[in-house]
Amino acid sequence: MDWGMKNRLARIFNPKSGKTVMLAVDHGYFQGPTTGLKKPRETIMPLLPYCDSLFVTRGILRNCISPSANTPVFLRVSGGPSVLGELSNEDLTTSMKEALRLNAVGVGLSIFVGEKNEDRTISNLGRLVNEAEEYGMPVLAITAVGKEMARDARYLGLASRIAAEIGAHMVKTYYCEEDFEKVIEGCPVPIVIAGGKKIPEKDALQMAFNAISKGAAGVDMGRNIFQSENPVAMIQAIRAVVHENYNVDEAFEFNKLKEKKMVSSVVE
Repeated sequence: MDWGMKNRLARIFNPKSGKTVMLAVDHGYFQGPTTGLKKPRETIMPLLPYCDSLFVTRGILRNCISPSANTPVFLRVSGGPSVLGELSNEDLTTSMKEALRLNAVGVGLSIFVGEKNEDRTISNLGRLVNEAEEYGMPVLAITAVGKEMARDARYLGLASRIAAEIGAHMVKTYYCEEDFEKVIEGCPVPIVIAGGKKIPEKDALQMAFNAISKGAAGVDMGRNIFQSENPVAMIQAIRAVVHENYNVDEAFEFNKLKEKKMVSSVVE
């Protein structure tokens, strides 16, 4: 890697823990105004101080994120179909010049292994890596496995390894309970886990804890943070797990911050 590439990656990984907490807020590019992101600015801005990087589309970045924000940005650069269509029918939608103009530290796209347009999305990744390498821009490959494929170590490992082989500098994939360490071992670049659908806060913290303990380089969570009843407390809890080695019970205490603050305000 050249200096620019190393510098950009260094900005998103905590120097003490070597891990990262990425906040994914790109869901609207195919879901529209989904729950928790109907008013993006109101949702995202309070969370920015607590994430190591923001994964976002250029439209939301331009219109909803203050230019004075210091949080590094990973830019979603793929898209095409909506939730009403064939999701794997993606193409590159945002240029490298645009990513540089927006001062992104990295770019990301999805590959759909086992889906109808698998070859197209993997080719998209190859083209993106070719262009990104010219500018020292890291590429995050987001692995989506086919509907008929179980989210187990075999298929997650397949998708993650393909992404690394094509040249991705980081991979985002799902966590699986059994043999997740084999997914990590089979992928020569850092893996961050996706949060997936909203689950109870303690379960999301347990998933993050398990993934980190088995070798994940961090998390790239969205719905399990911004759809939480207390998003700011939840992202702090995730940080405690990822960066400070808190166990789940200790980290879950962060979800009481809101109540403590309310009590304090009443006393004052």
